[in-house]
Amino acid sequence: MPVEAVETARKHLSLAAEDLDANRIAALVVEAADEWGAAALWEQVCVPMLAALPGHTAIEVAVEHALAEGVRVGLDVFRRVPGRPLPTGGVLLAGAEQETHCLGLHALAAALRERTRGSLLLGPALPWTALASAARRVRPRIVVLWAQTPVTGRAYRLVRFARDFPAIQVYGAGPGWIEPLGDPATRLSALPAAVAACSAPLLP
Repeated sequence: MPVEAVETARKHLSLAAEDLDANRIAALVVEAADEWGAAALWEQVCVPMLAALPGHTAIEVAVEHALAEGVRVGLDVFRRVPGRPLPTGGVLLAGAEQETHCLGLHALAAALRERTRGSLLLGPALPWTALASAARRVRPRIVVLWAQTPVTGRAYRLVRFARDFPAIQVYGAGPGWIEPLGDPATRLSALPAAVAACSAPLLP
């Protein structure tokens, strides 16, 4: 995104967040994503804005929640056609056990829809046993697990899951995976890398 477009988007989103207007935020997210792409909007606008919010006072916390909720709704409706689901391509997205934040996965799902690819997003705080059950039921080719903090980013559990499901390519996404991920799990460091990984053709 051009610098001017980034500054304009941040200004409009900030004003809407200060008004606690999540619906307006969602509309701005859809509008900007349509023009510049979901990945660019997420990395250049949403992530810096969310990271910069202090969240010290009660109203600052409310503004942060309004911004996060508006961004989530905007990403979820972006390029979504009710009743016309996209094929998931064998991609399963979920938040790690006890992880209540997985906004990055909504950005990934939106970026995949932008490329006419779907995904199965199971939301935040998916227990490891539930993740294993989901993997057995839908047999995905790719699993992306989000962790926001080291408390939920338990590398040994992710590696264990990957070894239990050798036919699945397992990725850890988000800033919570601070420990080294051993084979066969892999860390995704940015949204473009995650989109590329999830869009890769299925190997024979």
